[in-house]
Amino acid sequence: MDKSIEQMRQDLALAGYSKGTQYSYLRTAKRLAERYGKPLTEVTRDEVRDYVSMIVARPRSGSVKRMQIAGIAFLYRKTLGRPEMVSFISWPSSHQQLPEILSLDEVQRLLNAIREPRCQALAMVMYGAGLRLSEALALQIDDIDGARGVLRVRHGKGDKPREVKLSSTLYDWLRDYWFRTQPPRPYLFASKDTGRPPHGETVRVALKKAAKQAWIRKRVIPHVLRHSYATHMLEAGTDVRVVQALMGHSSIHTTARYARVTEKLVREAPDPLDLLPHKRR
Repeated sequence: MDKSIEQMRQDLALAGYSKGTQYSYLRTAKRLAERYGKPLTEVTRDEVRDYVSMIVARPRSGSVKRMQIAGIAFLYRKTLGRPEMVSFISWPSSHQQLPEILSLDEVQRLLNAIREPRCQALAMVMYGAGLRLSEALALQIDDIDGARGVLRVRHGKGDKPREVKLSSTLYDWLRDYWFRTQPPRPYLFASKDTGRPPHGETVRVALKKAAKQAWIRKRVIPHVLRHSYATHMLEAGTDVRVVQALMGHSSIHTTARYARVTEKLVREAPDPLDLLPHKRR
């Protein structure tokens, strides 16, 4: 393995980056080395520029492009100490897309199509409690507080802890999962072989396979379950400020975007023509 990759791994951990961000940054650095077939210390500035241009040209969202470019910037500015290699970088504009949302029927079909018990339970938690994949994977058995009806999220985004609602349906589902699988402590979704939760990519593959089997044509990734949770909560009449707290959003504007995609709110929105005092005859 390229020594620069291992050094970058250590630097990211020391800097306190989330596991998801570490994975993305390292994957981008590895692909850079693979593209030019040489150690990262030997990649030229023109090659780095070419690779960044390729990232920008891809048909991806602005957030994905910024994440990948940030990985390149971290590699050269922090790990290799060569900021001049990336001084040309400018960040792609942020174009916020409406999130993909599953209907209630699609969620049910997806959950039924997942065969592996751990992945099924993980999907249930991500949808039933609105958790990010990383938050669900990090859940420990002691984080389930059935008496109070809450799940404790120890390390949310920005390392912020929070509590989310644990419905009776989700609690019963998790109890049944625990009795059937008996995962070793402390992690709720730990494997008996490794004592650790599954890799995020394992969950992504399981969801993709289940979506295909359930005849769901939408692009189903773990975060879609979180998006669907927020949307369905708003459709059920939950106050946006409550959804904000449950989702762990620092800004209510982040939560409010889900109101723009709820079918129920769209259907129930008044027609301004109907509000006119004198309708056309």
